Amino acid sequence: MMKGQHEQVMAEKFSIHAVSDLLHKFSRWYELHRERELLASLSDEALKDIGVSRADVEHESIRPFWDDPMHK
Repeated sequence: MMKGQHEQVMAEKFSIHAVSDLLHKFSRWYELHRERELLASLSDEALKDIGVSRADVEHESIRPFWDDPMHK
């Protein structure tokens, strides 16, 4: 393989990796959004069962979608 071909293959691998990372990030942001919506929809009784207060839910629900506590 010639130098130019090698650089092109490496650039393509980088591009595929970058796109894959971006898709994973978007997927994670959507997952966070859905989890926060579901948490907010739980009754006070259900929240009590899992040890979470309504104030905790309010605090979590105002966080921006990109604010990932797990840093995934």
